Amino acid sequence: MAGKVLRKISSSILNRASNWPMLNELSSFSSVRMNQHLAMDPTQALLLQEQCISVDTNDKAVGNLSKEAAHLLGPDGQLPPLHRAFSVFLFNTKNELLMQQRSNHKITFPGYYTNSCCSHPLHNTTPDEAEEAHHVGIRRAARRRLEIELGISPDSIELSDFKILTRIIYGAPSDAKWGEHEVDYILFLRKDVPVKPNPNEVSRVVFVSLSGFQEFQGYLEKNNIPFTPWFKLILNSHLKVWWNQLDNLERIEYDPVIHSL
Repeated sequence: MAGKVLRKISSSILNRASNWPMLNELSSFSSVRMNQHLAMDPTQALLLQEQCISVDTNDKAVGNLSKEAAHLLGPDGQLPPLHRAFSVFLFNTKNELLMQQRSNHKITFPGYYTNSCCSHPLHNTTPDEAEEAHHVGIRRAARRRLEIELGISPDSIELSDFKILTRIIYGAPSDAKWGEHEVDYILFLRKDVPVKPNPNEVSRVVFVSLSGFQEFQGYLEKNNIPFTPWFKLILNSHLKVWWNQLDNLERIEYDPVIHSL
């Protein structure tokens, strides 16, 4: 199938292959279970027991709930309870963004393309991922998940390497059972680090330049491979403005407003 997909890629995209090191691993979305899960992966099922941090619309912690409860839609399709999350955008020193395709094992949005790493800080952990001073809990959670999803050694990342830009609040169903409803912290990380994706979390990764992103997006659209809703919201609002400022990232001040997208 990969060969058939590659033959459909335009010559102009192939000429950009150096900007997309793993472009040849992109595949058709036709086999992805977009709206149903044939059988829950045992590793992902175990992760549903993790305890997320419940928050109100001002991002004030109000308790904890299991990852399962945080992602189950209500009986009439209501969004799940609001909880705290984060989205990491990892750039190399050539200012290319690492995009990942979520594993087909994922509970929500399997097979969708998204930013480098997306997950949740956990309740009652050591070290404390609920610690709010200087956003240190979010930074700890981000570093933990970068190792789990992308095999990035925690020793290669200082907590201060993360640039936290703002927060967004959004909700979206994934299928008839599962969905997302999050206050999502946006973190940028610009660093060259070895990456070894965990196949239970990530199907494939690709580095994309800002100049090549429109072409990359067009290729995904042509092959019916969607973006996750949170990435699409960030892409259509703030991402390219921030991306253009990567070389002066330290000058961007944290925006304390929680943006409803």
